[in-house]
Amino acid sequence: MKLLPFILSLSILGAQSRPMDDAGKANLPQQPIGANDLIAISVYDAPELTRTIRVDSDGGIRLPLLKNPVQAEGLLPMNLETSIGDALKAEEILVDPIVKVTIVEYYSRPISIAGAVRKPVTFQAVGKVTLLEALARAEGLAPEAGLEILVSRPDQLVRRIPVKALIDEADAETNIRLFGGEEIRVPEAGKIYVVGNVKKPGAFPVRDSADTSVLKLLALAEGLAPYASRQAYIYRREPGAAKQEIEIELEKIMKRKSADVPLEANDILYIPDNTGKRATMTALEKFILTGSALGAALVYAGVR
Repeated sequence: MKLLPFILSLSILGAQSRPMDDAGKANLPQQPIGANDLIAISVYDAPELTRTIRVDSDGGIRLPLLKNPVQAEGLLPMNLETSIGDALKAEEILVDPIVKVTIVEYYSRPISIAGAVRKPVTFQAVGKVTLLEALARAEGLAPEAGLEILVSRPDQLVRRIPVKALIDEADAETNIRLFGGEEIRVPEAGKIYVVGNVKKPGAFPVRDSADTSVLKLLALAEGLAPYASRQAYIYRREPGAAKQEIEIELEKIMKRKSADVPLEANDILYIPDNTGKRATMTALEKFILTGSALGAALVYAGVR
């Protein structure tokens, strides 16, 4: 019969300590506490001090019975436990307090991703977060994404991460670790504009600046139209300079008698109309429609 009181006392002790055990199980990865983080404080045998509280914007927390706030910002949960215990002892509220601090939600480490991603997002850096993991949160790069990813941190220079090195080459050094406070921006790719006598005029993104040329852009534009001139022009504007007109010999390039010409972002590739050829074909069509096949042959022979 003497064992019954002892067993009951153990049950009561276990029930009293269970809230602290449960709080510990729900704890997020430990990292320094910041302003606006939500933390759970459990003080054994002191329910009036056990509560969930948000860290003030100045980095402190205020507990009942304590005259002064306890500084929390910059401390790990275990360090804050010691600070709260010391404050309770210093003000003679508890003789030997047992304090447990757990992180409920982090709000002080936002990482934002914007620009040419599928889903711009802002989330909190909890635990170890890398650049690739952040891009995964944004559901990856959008089709119009450029060649670089810009990562900025407060009071630091913007870091430029090449997309090719990060994703295609899996370079571990470019998959940088993020700690919160970073802004990640993915600019859209530069475009080259193809206009004039091509089958599909339009603006084409520059995917690889080292492999962008006149022939490649003509292929993207589905080739030359029937009356395209063999003389083309590139219009280019350098920063702080007037627009340039660069004349290129398309026929020589296509016959491999001249090297292909590289293009840059924001270039305009213009394929003019071959007016002589168009006039000849118009005249031929008229003769054919009037039934004068002989006249058409003569005209064709003459223009050649």
